[in-house]
Amino acid sequence: NQNYPGLTMTTTPIQMRFADVDMLGHVNNVNQQHYFDVGKSDFFAQVLDPAPNWKQEGLITVSTYNDYLAQIRYGEPIAVLTRIEKVGNKSFTLFQQIVNTATQEVKTQSRSVLVAFDFVAQVSIPLLEPWRKSFGKQL
Repeated sequence: NQNYPGLTMTTTPIQMRFADVDMLGHVNNVNQQHYFDVGKSDFFAQVLDPAPNWKQEGLITVSTYNDYLAQIRYGEPIAVLTRIEKVGNKSFTLFQQIVNTATQEVKTQSRSVLVAFDFVAQVSIPLLEPWRKSFGKQL
């Protein structure tokens, strides 16, 4: 396993929708998970080269853990920051934060473990070497 504590994060601005806010006036935690997914998609598009072929070899999420640190209110300017935290043989951990871009306050943070997966054979596989190299470009 390799740890990447100083890795530069990708930044994904989030367009908050009115429907994301619940009757208490804050963004519901389920919608925050959608924001993290948008950040993951953006991260994959910017970092993974070649892009996963989702019908053959790609990634599956096997674990997600969130810490809700502060409420996100309607209209707050927010973005998702995403970076690699740890790389193993078949998996890697993404660390993400939702931040208020005006104050830099961290609202929510998440760790997700993703595993390289052969969708045809339905088994986990070692991380593709080009992906490892893509991760290294981020250092």
